[in-house]
Amino acid sequence: MLTLKQDHSELVVLSVLSTGPSYGYAISKDIANRSDGHFKLSPSGMYPLLTKLEKSGLVTTSWEEVKAAGADPESTGRRRKWYTLSPKGHKHLSRRIEHHRQVQSILDGFVPQSFPDELANG
Repeated sequence: MLTLKQDHSELVVLSVLSTGPSYGYAISKDIANRSDGHFKLSPSGMYPLLTKLEKSGLVTTSWEEVKAAGADPESTGRRRKWYTLSPKGHKHLSRRIEHHRQVQSILDGFVPQSFPDELANG
């Protein structure tokens, strides 16, 4: 498993939200699934990041009441916070993606297409 840096975590979370509204647990599952389990964002990293994104206006939030299947219709359920990418968040994500692509392109210039045998086996 690889660890995401804060900067990368923001890009990944915003990218997940670009596909539609989601909630914290679903976002973390989507990240793990889309990375074949290589990236995982724990609740201790996810929720402070989502709070930061909300405070900066990159995401908006709404609440939903969720009840367990078969629960008493009169009982109250637990609340789930949904996150949606805001117009400001869409613009920010577009800039982040462009920056990522530029950096990736520059780094690719340093990565050899093939290794000499002594590097590949060492």
